[in-house]
Amino acid sequence: MPLDTSADSPVPVRTVLQLVGGWISRLGRVWVEGQIAELAVRGGAVFLTLRDPVAAVSVRVICSRPVFDAAEPPPADGARVVIFARPDFNANRGSFALTALEIRAVGVGELLARLERLRRQLAAEGLFSPERKRPIPFLPGIIGLICGRDSAAQRDVQQNASRRWPAVRFRVEQTAVQGPYAVEEIIDALRRLDEDPAVDVIVIARGGGSLEDLLPFSDEALVRAVAACRTPVVSAIGHEQDAPLLDYVADLRASTPTDAAKRIVPDVAEQTALITQLRDRARRCVTGWLDRETAWLAAVRSRPALADPVREIERQAERVDALLQRARMSLTGSLARAGDDVAHTRARLLALSPASTLGRGYAIVQHRDDGVVRSAAEVKEGEMLTVRFAEDQITVQAGSDGTGR
Repeated sequence: MPLDTSADSPVPVRTVLQLVGGWISRLGRVWVEGQIAELAVRGGAVFLTLRDPVAAVSVRVICSRPVFDAAEPPPADGARVVIFARPDFNANRGSFALTALEIRAVGVGELLARLERLRRQLAAEGLFSPERKRPIPFLPGIIGLICGRDSAAQRDVQQNASRRWPAVRFRVEQTAVQGPYAVEEIIDALRRLDEDPAVDVIVIARGGGSLEDLLPFSDEALVRAVAACRTPVVSAIGHEQDAPLLDYVADLRASTPTDAAKRIVPDVAEQTALITQLRDRARRCVTGWLDRETAWLAAVRSRPALADPVREIERQAERVDALLQRARMSLTGSLARAGDDVAHTRARLLALSPASTLGRGYAIVQHRDDGVVRSAAEVKEGEMLTVRFAEDQITVQAGSDGTGR
């Protein structure tokens, strides 16, 4: 129940602290999992700082020396433990702490089982799907490198990458790579590099270590942060046999930091040799084509039509002259024959012409309706007839005796 207080009737500090202590004591004994961030032994007591595996929160733990010594293996700074503790509230100082009654180190088998369950969960969500993998640039402009401070992994990546491509550039983010602060620092560095548009690829590198040392790289928060990155991420953690969950979600897995350097930048010697080889192939192709075209052109030029083109023109000119002569002779003969035919036809027409017949003394007798009289029986007595001569005509009247007047 809430306290019934006011400005006129406040409660003393001791009352509030006693009530808080009572509420905490009702929580009972609990099992708590975390990572030891600080460890100090003072006389017969051991003071620990237990840090949450994911969130940036911690709690103070106090245990007796026998309880601490009974833990197998002995807890050390950075170890993952499960503590059976009683929540205590010190009313005099107003501080909260856990009093450890039993400490158990998280075994390797249990850690592996937890990691396997987490791996299956993330795989079911599609975070490890090949469709999510982004291609690594052929030649990154700037490589973002997340590694430990003054670590061998940093030297391996930088030296091997510079040896392969001397012009390569790095932006290095040094963080803790083990211990309680590693996950948070790596995620912050990853976010800064991902927000930098000049960074083309991000490499997370760390040397080998025990399973406990590599646990930060199997943290769920880090795995989800890598999956959310827009920049391709390369995982270079430990050795070939090490396989943290970061390897599954990264766009490229390198077995070692040295392998990462070899896979993110090309070898300048190999590329130079490849360019030289391609240039030689191109030169041979072009030279061969030019040789074939030159030979074809020489063969074309050696043909008679191109070897002496004027001769062909002269031959065609002679042919045109011959055809012209033939055409002229043929046309002249045709015209002569046609003239003879016309003369002969004219002579025949003149010979057969009625006017020519009339000119020889003949006459044509016609009725008044221009009909030709062919016999005397066709003429009636007294009928007027027209007698047509070559030059003129006369009109006569037929008599009864067949004469005209």
